[in-house]
Amino acid sequence: MIVVNTETIPGRETQQILGLVQGNTVRSKNVGRDIAAGFKNMVGGELKGYTQLLVESRRQSVERMIAQGNELGADAIVNVRFTTSAVTSGAAELYAYGTAVKLVSSDQDQQQNLG
Repeated sequence: MIVVNTETIPGRETQQILGLVQGNTVRSKNVGRDIAAGFKNMVGGELKGYTQLLVESRRQSVERMIAQGNELGADAIVNVRFTTSAVTSGAAELYAYGTAVKLVSSDQDQQQNLG
């Protein structure tokens, strides 16, 4: 599955737009991360526990978006975007979305280049 944040895929032609696909996850902070973040706020620097939390959230959201694209029979997902929102105190949603598309097959691409 090709996943890009551009509207098109260079060198490939879109045959059909299948629709919006999305994936999300809601994650909460834990006490250990909060304590570590509190100490780090005093001295400055990266909050590695939260960074890891976001990395895991993005990965899971993208996996769920790709699974939805596979269900539609997509070859690619274009124009991928991410957004976050607070759901409740201490919990946030990470949402990934894009447009599932079918691409012109390589054989059709070659025939168009010859014709």
